[in-house]
Amino acid sequence: MLKIDPTARISPMADIEESVRGTLIEIGPRVMIDSFVKIKPAGGSGDVVIGPDTAINSGTVIYTGNGVTIGQGVAIAANCTLAPTNHAISDRQRFIKDQGFQASKGGIVIEDDCWLGSGVVVLDGAVIRRGAVIAAGAVVRGEVPAYAIFAGAPARRIGERGG
Repeated sequence: MLKIDPTARISPMADIEESVRGTLIEIGPRVMIDSFVKIKPAGGSGDVVIGPDTAINSGTVIYTGNGVTIGQGVAIAANCTLAPTNHAISDRQRFIKDQGFQASKGGIVIEDDCWLGSGVVVLDGAVIRRGAVIAAGAVVRGEVPAYAIFAGAPARRIGERGG
């Protein structure tokens, strides 16, 4: 089911797919969804709820998976991916694409007043608390405290050993 507040601005070049399984996609008041944003029901039956005054910029992809809740006043920069699901991989006798999905880790929650920089990837089970800033290119897979600046793991050159 698709619910879009009449004050939301959605680019005609955005692609929001309705679910065939009944997943709710709800877009709140004054939300801005830019061109080339994709919202796709895939990998579960969780709902996507986007709170008021949120801006989602070009090239961002949001899968419904185990659910995505985005609070009020969130800024999501270009080319981010919100993927609240994971493929099952344990059966070596079957192709990964044929194994379905792993159990939910709780979906994705992004609280109010957060900023995700360009190219951020947010994975199933991530909770980004109020006011947190996620640096461009970071991968988030756990909890980010309120008002924290999160840059993810430091980059390493190929061939370096981890500690």
